[in-house]
Amino acid sequence: MSTDRILALLESHRLVGGMVDNQSGVRHEIVQSLVSRQHEAELLAAVRATSPDELARTLEDLPASQSAYLWSRLPDPLAKALLWELSEPARVRLAPDDEPEFDRVRMRFLALIDGRLQALAINRPSDLKGVRPLWVDLVNASAAERKFIGSCFQVVLPDPVESTELDMSARFYLEDEDDAIHLHSNFLRELGNESRSVPVAFILRSGTLFSIRNEELPSFRLQRQRARIEEGYVSDCVDVLIDLYAADLECSADSLESIYSKLSEVSQMVLSESLPDDQAAVTLSRVAEEESRNGRIRSNILDTQRALNFLMRSRVLTQAQSEEARQIQRNIESLNSHTAFLFDKINFLLDATIGFININQNKRVNQLTAVSVVLMPVNILAGIGGMSEFTMMTEGVPWPIAYSLFASGAAMIGFATFLALRLLERRRLSRAQALQIARKSTSGASR
Repeated sequence: MSTDRILALLESHRLVGGMVDNQSGVRHEIVQSLVSRQHEAELLAAVRATSPDELARTLEDLPASQSAYLWSRLPDPLAKALLWELSEPARVRLAPDDEPEFDRVRMRFLALIDGRLQALAINRPSDLKGVRPLWVDLVNASAAERKFIGSCFQVVLPDPVESTELDMSARFYLEDEDDAIHLHSNFLRELGNESRSVPVAFILRSGTLFSIRNEELPSFRLQRQRARIEEGYVSDCVDVLIDLYAADLECSADSLESIYSKLSEVSQMVLSESLPDDQAAVTLSRVAEEESRNGRIRSNILDTQRALNFLMRSRVLTQAQSEEARQIQRNIESLNSHTAFLFDKINFLLDATIGFININQNKRVNQLTAVSVVLMPVNILAGIGGMSEFTMMTEGVPWPIAYSLFASGAAMIGFATFLALRLLERRRLSRAQALQIARKSTSGASR
C-alpha cells in the first residue's frame, strides 16, 4: 500500500539522515543535499500514488514531528485539497492559519436577490455561517466536501453515481426524519458526437435545493442564466427543480431534432438506386449510433416523467407549479411520440440497408451462376476429351491438331453460350424498362 510506503520512506529518511549527519568531510554538504533530494523525490512519488483520504489518515496517525515534516513537503494544490479531508484537530495542528477554500466553479451557492438568482460570494466555510441559500449546486465534489457542506445544512449529500444506480423504485423517496425529498435522475449531456446520461442527485430540504453531480450540464447552465437575467423567473427551490427538468427536456428535444437531421442524410444514401457494401457498412454504423442516442433520450424522458409524477404525488407543489409540471408532462408525451417515430424510421433504414446488401450479394451470385453456365458445355467437352474413346476417334490424326481443334470447339461453344445469356438479359431489361414507362404514362394520365 502507498501508506506503508510513505511510512517506510519517513523511517528510512530518519535513519539515513542521522548517518549522514554523523559523517564529516569536505563533501559532507553535497552528500547531504543529494540524499535529501532523492528522498523527497521518492516521498513525492509515494504521496501522489496515495488517495487523498488515505493520505489524510496517515497524517493524523503519524507522530507530530513526522506529520509536520510530511505536510511541509506536500505541493500547495494537494495541501489545499487535503484540508477538506483532515479532521478539525489535525487541521489546526498542521495548518492553523489555513482554511478549506470553496471552488466557486465546482461549488455554487445561489440565492434570490431582487427577484433574480445570484451567486453568493462564499469562499470559505466560515462564510456559510448564517447563510440560507436557495440552491446549492455541487459539481464533482469529493466525499469530504459533500460531508462538510452537508454538516453545515444538517443533510446527508450522497454520491450521485451510487444513488442513481439504485432500482427505479428507490430513486425517489421522502425521508421521514427531516422531511427531505430525494430524487435521483439522469440528465442528457451531448458534446460533439458524444452523448451520454449523467446521474444527478437532488435533495429538497428546508427551502433549499441541493444538486450533486460529477459533470457540468447544459441544462443547469441554461437554468442559471435564465434565472440570473429574468426577474421573477423562480420564486423558490421547487421552481428551480421543475425548471431544471424542463431545461433537460429542451436539450432532449434539440437532440431529437439532430437525430432526425442525421437520419435524413442517411435516407438520401439509402434511397438511391444503388448502395455499395462499403457505404452500407457506414450507413449501418450511423443508424446504430442514432438508435442508441434515441434510446438514451427516451430513457431520460421517462426518468423525468417519473420524477414529476413523484413531485405531484408528494404534494409539495403549488397550483401554479402543478400546472407547469402537467405542461412538461404533455411535452413529454409529444416527445415520446417523436421518439417512436424515429424508431420506426431507424427500422426502415436498417431494413432498406440490409435489402441493398442482399441485392449486392444476389448480383455476385448471379455473376457466378452466369460463369458456371458458360463453362458447363466446356466442362462436358473436357470430360469427353479425357475419355479413351476420344483417342480412338482421332486415331491417325496428330495429337496437336486434334487437341487444338477440340479446344477451339470448346471455346466457341462457351462464347456462344455467353452471347445467348447476354441476349436474354438485354431482353429482360428492355421489358422492365417498357413496363416502367407504361406505369409512368398511366400515372400521368390519371393525374
